[in-house]
Amino acid sequence: MKQNYLLAITSAFILWLAWPPIPYTGILLLAAFVPLLVAIENIIRGNYEKKGAKIFQLAFLTGFLWNTASIYWVFNAMNAFLPTAVSLFIALIPYALAPLLMALVFRLYYQMRKRQAIGISFIGLVSLWIGYEYLHQSWGLAFPWMNLGNGLSNVHQLVQWYSITGVYGGTLWIWITNIFAFLLYWQYKHKIAAFSQQTLLISLSVIIIVPIATSLIQYVNYEEHINPSEIVVVQPNIDPYQKFGSISPEEQLNKLIELSASVAKPNTEFFLWPETAISDRNGIHEEDFRAYPAYEKSTEFLEKYHNGNILSGIESYSIYADQKTLTARPYGNKYIDSFNAAVLIDGSSKVQFYHKSKLVPGVEQMPFGQALSFMKPLFEHFGGTTGGYGYDKEPSVFYSQSGIGAAPVICYESIWGQYVAEYIKKGAQFIAIVTNDGWWKNTSGKDQHLAYAKLRAIENRRWVARSANTGISGFINQRGDIVQNTAWWAPAALSQEINLNEELTIYTRYGDLIAYLGLLGCLSSLLLLLIPGSKRKKLA
Repeated sequence: MKQNYLLAITSAFILWLAWPPIPYTGILLLAAFVPLLVAIENIIRGNYEKKGAKIFQLAFLTGFLWNTASIYWVFNAMNAFLPTAVSLFIALIPYALAPLLMALVFRLYYQMRKRQAIGISFIGLVSLWIGYEYLHQSWGLAFPWMNLGNGLSNVHQLVQWYSITGVYGGTLWIWITNIFAFLLYWQYKHKIAAFSQQTLLISLSVIIIVPIATSLIQYVNYEEHINPSEIVVVQPNIDPYQKFGSISPEEQLNKLIELSASVAKPNTEFFLWPETAISDRNGIHEEDFRAYPAYEKSTEFLEKYHNGNILSGIESYSIYADQKTLTARPYGNKYIDSFNAAVLIDGSSKVQFYHKSKLVPGVEQMPFGQALSFMKPLFEHFGGTTGGYGYDKEPSVFYSQSGIGAAPVICYESIWGQYVAEYIKKGAQFIAIVTNDGWWKNTSGKDQHLAYAKLRAIENRRWVARSANTGISGFINQRGDIVQNTAWWAPAALSQEINLNEELTIYTRYGDLIAYLGLLGCLSSLLLLLIPGSKRKKLA
């Protein structure tokens, strides 16, 4: 078993090496699972007891090491508030939960190998993996950060076809290449030919070369339709751990306006300010927002810009006469909902709000209701509310007076490809991401978050304007290239002429079709596990 554990660790190392933010290594994902598949095959064919348990252990080891090495910054964020032992305990949730699901996928794959032909078993493996990824972006503990297709964001030139498939196309591609590479290696090593080596080699070459060549042709030949708009993104660089301790809301607003004015042009149409940029010590009542000094100062600033709009993050709340939503909490004889929101301010009296929908488990919402209520005091340290934030059920588009549609994507939401595509289907001509990546300090978390935004640009062929409080702000064009970006931990503002786009990609129109096909395959695989199969075709 020692050799098998080394193989599992090798897969974990390759997966980590291939993962953002390490540049240009994403191509390694096309063979990263081969050592683990070899280790699992050794167990399947070896003289071992409790083979299923051993396969589960190996797969969990790979997943745990890969996840922990790639998202170590989760612990960093918590350790700023909590004792090391407590921080480590909580960090084990994201570090271990996804690996447990991954290990379950391989355990079910082993069960299929005992009942079905190897080809059907591999189809089951891929389908079950896609099912795991879909589950992990849909349930109460959603954290799709480590979905395989995201790993190709550091070689975005090679996945321009995400405009058709989205990130699940990347997951599928990675798994198909790994399976063919494994078959080639295994048959060569053991000098067997259950499948034609020549056919496998040709197939693998085609599977790798055709998508890459197609993508590079798309990348080189893609031309943006000229439809310019001048955008400013602002990075005020306010330490989130010291907010209201070192700077007042009024000083923060003054800083945002000063930075905006430093790069603004007479034709600037959008000023993008980061998550929670507009705030008040007691929050901002949405119905009374026009009476707040922040609104008055913002509109005064916009008087210099004929078509100017401020799209900003805001900490807001609404008060209801009765419990209008599940997240509303008692507030005297009424109810109150708190929001991590975005607001659009223009030169008129019209104000548009959007409430963040994809909430961070624990930090912004309590997953599974009362089941984890004992952890509320710990989660409050991350800015969450004891009752959880309110949210909108679907995305909404902000429209300027001139008719430009902007997608107000708030932080964590930018990881969900199909959710962002819904903004575009509703008329958004560019993607405006407002975020605050300073919670993670100077770790790879901020770089990964920026890299994933490149995939949203490709999927929808929309420019991304990104304003981060203490992260990396910048602009990404429709090919996924980072055109401008700020330094880390430095106040800055950038101005960029982007091209608006109204055309819809195949992915924007139809979303995660590959995920839905994978779910169908996942369900079929689970049904096959209940049906005795014919003797499988062995690699021997």
